[in-house]
Amino acid sequence: MKLNSPRSNMLKFNLAFALVCLAQSLCLAQDSSPSTNAKPAAGSKPVFVDGLAQVVEAFKSDWVQHDLFVETEFDSDQDGKPDRVHVSVTRPNPTQTEGLKVPVIYQSSPYYAGMGSTSPEHMWSPRQNLNSPPPKHATPPAIPQESKRPRLNGEHLAEWVPRGFAVVHSSSPGTGLSQGCPTVGGPNESLAPKAVIDWLNGRAKGFTSVDGNEEVKADWCTGKVGMIGTSYNGTLCLAAATTGVDGLECIVPVAPNTSYYHYYRSNGLVRHPGGYMGEDIDVLYDFIHSGYDASRNFCDCNIRDDGMLKNFDRTNGDYNEFWKSRDYIHQLDHMKAALLMAHAFNDWNVMPEHSYRIYQAAQKKGLPCKIYYHQGGHGGQPPVQLLNQWFSHFLYGQDNKVMDLPNAWIVREGKRNSKPESYSDFPNPDAKVVTFKPQGQGKRVGQLTPALMANEDPSSSNPQADSQGLDDVIDNFSFSVPQLIQAEWSNHRLLYATPKLTAPLHLSGLSRIKLRIACDRPTACLSVWLVSLPWTNSERITDDVITRGWADPANADSIWTEEPMIPGQFRDVEFELQPDDQILQPGEQIGLVLVSSDRDFTLWPEPGTRLQFQIDQCQLDLPIVGGLEAYTKAIDSSSP
Repeated sequence: MKLNSPRSNMLKFNLAFALVCLAQSLCLAQDSSPSTNAKPAAGSKPVFVDGLAQVVEAFKSDWVQHDLFVETEFDSDQDGKPDRVHVSVTRPNPTQTEGLKVPVIYQSSPYYAGMGSTSPEHMWSPRQNLNSPPPKHATPPAIPQESKRPRLNGEHLAEWVPRGFAVVHSSSPGTGLSQGCPTVGGPNESLAPKAVIDWLNGRAKGFTSVDGNEEVKADWCTGKVGMIGTSYNGTLCLAAATTGVDGLECIVPVAPNTSYYHYYRSNGLVRHPGGYMGEDIDVLYDFIHSGYDASRNFCDCNIRDDGMLKNFDRTNGDYNEFWKSRDYIHQLDHMKAALLMAHAFNDWNVMPEHSYRIYQAAQKKGLPCKIYYHQGGHGGQPPVQLLNQWFSHFLYGQDNKVMDLPNAWIVREGKRNSKPESYSDFPNPDAKVVTFKPQGQGKRVGQLTPALMANEDPSSSNPQADSQGLDDVIDNFSFSVPQLIQAEWSNHRLLYATPKLTAPLHLSGLSRIKLRIACDRPTACLSVWLVSLPWTNSERITDDVITRGWADPANADSIWTEEPMIPGQFRDVEFELQPDDQILQPGEQIGLVLVSSDRDFTLWPEPGTRLQFQIDQCQLDLPIVGGLEAYTKAIDSSSP
């Protein structure tokens, strides 16, 4: 969720991507995709071909650019005045010279005015025992306040202004020249973009300066707004939509963080976003807090110290009211904007569950929604043509049949992100759960066999019953999971694998792990990887890892509270792994890996914790397109 500095984190903009945006802004007259340089018959008006907005010559240059400050309905810095947020506008010149009214493509961000430190000393140390207070980290230096006027950012300008849209950007509260405090998921982050949309519809006031009274009106706007953004910027699309603000017709959140708990925790376990070991919500607060010096002490004391550090529970990793208030799944009652979600199945920063959970909820609400997935990492918006259909339909009313398209668009392995394949939905409706059972010696490589093929009953029995087939894992964070997978033998992991495939096998949906566990300590890290074998150490992100998941077995019954493990007593632990859609190829094996601490994602407690598994009471549920029959054919090429 990030427009990165050195990070491609869910919450920072990617530096390389930002450079692309800068290049676009320096070449404003150049269009980035094939289109007709259309000329309207009379006046300067938008032109559509097959329901898609075309580049119009009169919109390609001489843009009107200005900035302003929109007054919000909140006072997050408690200075006695409503906070104002900094907004920049770029619109076709005919909106100034000919009275043309256009809709808006809008993006809000906390990153436009600079970002803070990501040095290790300003992160939390992963060397922390579970259920123990975390060691403190150093406070980073304050971000010098800076801002760009009149244009905050060049993203989306070259693509959409020549097609007859205005592009609006705004800085989040407490960043740049926007007043207030950054709250990282607090109500003001939803209400700030709402205020900008209200201003575009004439319901809120805009001013030429942050403390002046000279008003600015958006009389050039039709009132229709679509939001788009990646990572944190995608989160703010969803945040605005949860307010139900009139005029926000559609949103395109790309790799959005939809729950800060699910970003920094997993099933009761403290878990870090991939690549950002030691980050937590207070670190992100410091990373974006680039606002006014006069309010910084108040914001630091009241939002970060009294709000975040007292409530984020880095000791136990449990869910609580603090995290619930920053989980947008609980705030969808008023949402009415059409939703085009976008994510990557191999985004281990903002994991794909973030989009999947909101897409599923939006479908249940009956909202217009589609989903686009690709096989890469963090970021990656849908193809321009799909975006054009989306915005042209919802912002210009074009009857281009976009809602008649299939619900799901998935880029297949090795293909370009601009060439997705269409499916009726995700998960694939033809996917059926096949239950697999681990067998044999997992310290080497055991077997992973469908339960029904082995004539076994996958259902669980009494957790306290005696059982055959015990195996264990000794925790040691010193070894990464890839190192353990490649070991011929290890007591730090269990590994079970299917036979080699002789035909392609399509997985689609959520895999689910069910384990019967005992532990010699009250709690432990539990990490599950589903991988493709043989492990290749390939630089291609899709070659080795299928999906992953993490949990605290002490939270087996609830992420809200934990029940300490009692040595020698087994309990059932089950949870879903990250959603995935992948076609495995002949020669590959599906490998199930069970470890304790995951060096790349979890805390690093003192080595030595022993997790014991009743192997014959453990199972893996895989969503296979075509079910057991497809799997059977995929491991036996002689099957008809």
